[in-house]
Formats: sequence, structure tokens, C-alpha cells
Amino acid sequence: MREEDSETPWLTRETIRFVEQAGEGWCAHVSFIKPHWPYIVPAPYHDMFGPNHVPQAIRSDAERDGAHPVHAAYMDSKIAQAFQRDEVRDKVIPAYMGLIKQCDDQLGVLLDFLRQSGRMENTMIVLTSDHGDYLGDHWMGEKDLFHEQSVKVPLIVYDPRSAADATRGTTCDALVEAIDLAPTFVDAVGGKIADHILEGRSLMPWLRGQVPDWRDYAISEYDYSASPQCAKLGLEPRDARLFMIFDGRYKMMHAEGGFRPMLFDLATDPLELDDLGKGDAHQAEIDRLYGLLAQWGRRMSQRVTKSDDDIKAMRGRSVRRGILPFLVDGSEVSDELTTRYRGAAPANYTKE
Repeated sequence: MREEDSETPWLTRETIRFVEQAGEGWCAHVSFIKPHWPYIVPAPYHDMFGPNHVPQAIRSDAERDGAHPVHAAYMDSKIAQAFQRDEVRDKVIPAYMGLIKQCDDQLGVLLDFLRQSGRMENTMIVLTSDHGDYLGDHWMGEKDLFHEQSVKVPLIVYDPRSAADATRGTTCDALVEAIDLAPTFVDAVGGKIADHILEGRSLMPWLRGQVPDWRDYAISEYDYSASPQCAKLGLEPRDARLFMIFDGRYKMMHAEGGFRPMLFDLATDPLELDDLGKGDAHQAEIDRLYGLLAQWGRRMSQRVTKSDDDIKAMRGRSVRRGILPFLVDGSEVSDELTTRYRGAAPANYTKE
């Protein structure tokens, strides 16, 4: 396959074609599938990197000693076993890096198009990812737990408007979740955020140099009910669910099915090699994080069809339509709601 016909350049061309025909007011979700398996890399990206560019795997024998059952199940998977072999990492990671370089170059093509067409001056650009990849770290492959390799993804926001000048070129360490992007886009164009549907929070205050009332923890979830690990652990599909809570220092993973939690202190163990959940010395932190996870679980996440304004408008609607059940003499409601029904009837409706 020619490089220009591979997935990333093709999607770049399709994006440019879409923008050119879109006119004013458009939004494009440009989802490059690479880097991703199958690790097939077109020239010249196939040999830009070699084993000498492969970093040492971040893993420890201590992780296997008394490992959390879910972590152990994933460490024993076929994918993980492949990435535990140095010869596999030495071949796959250079290919992975080549695919990243191709994405970088195609992003450059998009940015050049936006500049040359004058669109950089009125286009917000967000660069992010859905998840990371273990590639052998923590004895795993793919993305299946909550170490930094999996859940810490890039997020770069470019807003050309002068209101964002105060933070241009800076970084922010706020706890941000991927669900924050949708309300950010609504806010960016002056819309009203439907917070009964969109659980995230707009990032626009951060971009404008403001310090909003913000979350104290970030959440990530994973349903592995369709995986071989669910069956290996003897779980019913409904119990094959994982939850992560991270407060900026401590990261805890809860697994349904009666398992103990995993806990990491990123201040003292930034590589997440020491699972503090193996013992009881940090039970106070675990209890605190479970309290926050329970708080999150009580959030309004069920009502997603009616906004607060819709609900307020519904109050008394039946009464205003003359539906007045369970009244003794009408004095229970205001006169305006019963005036039209008082006095003699305008006609005798009992006659045929």
C-alpha cells in the first residue's frame, strides 16, 4: 500500500474535503485510528525507529507477588505474554512510533491547510486521545487497567480568540475527564450546556485564566464482561466492572465481584509499582476514596431527557389544565385555578 493511501493520510484528505464544503460553523471529529494494531506501517515510517529507541519496560517483579486478581488475569493473557517478550517490544514499539510520526506529519498537513485558508484565526483545535497503551509496562499489553500508561492521555487546546491569550502556551494540572470536551464545545460557541445530559464541565474558564469551582477527583470506568478475563475469574458479566478514582495523589481501583481494591500513591511511587492495597496500612485512604466514589455514584446520572427548566415548567401543569384531584372544597388551591368552575353552569349538560 502506498503511504498516501494508508488510513491516516486518507482521513486527513477527507477532513480537508469536509471543511472546504462545510462553509461557516462546522465541527469535525478527526479520529485517526493509528497508532493501533495491526502494526502495519507504510514506508518511509516503517524503519525510522529501531530497537535502540525502545524504552525499558516499566515493571517490577513485586507486581506479580500477591497481584490483584484482575491484574493477574490480564498479566496472564496472550496479549500481555507477547509484550512481556523483549523481541516483541523491539519489533512492535518502533512500528508504533512510526505510526505516531505519521500522525504528527498529517496533523501538520491539516494545520497548514487551516493556516493557508485563513481558518486558524477562527478554529478551536483540541488534540487528545481515547486511551493509552501499556506496550509491556506493568507486564501488560493494550489498555485494560488504570495505570498512567492507559488513563493519562494528552490534551492540548488551541483557542485563537483573545480571551485565551492569558493562558496561551501554559499548562494546567486540573483533573480533567474526556467528558469535559462536549460541554466545552457548547460553551465555546455560546450555547447553554444541557447539564442533565452532559456530565462533564466546560474547560473554557481554565482557558480564560479563571479558576472555577472544580472537581476534587477524576473517574474512569471499564466493563470487561466480554473478555476472557471475566470467565477466567468466574464472574457473571454484571460483576465484570472496574472503577478508578484519582484525587491527584492517590489512585484507587475498585473491582466488583468481592475483590480487594488496588491503591497507588503517585507522590512516592510515580511509576505505580507498589500496590498499597495489598496490606491494611493505608485503610484510611482507601475508606476516604470509597467515600468519594460513593459520592460520585450518587450524582444525577439517570434523568437525561428533561432539563431543570423543563421540570420547573411541568410543575402545576395538570392543575392549570383543570385537573384538580383530591380536593375537599377547592380552597386548597388558588382561586385563579378554580374560578372558571365556580358558579352556575352556563348550560344544563345533564339533558339529552
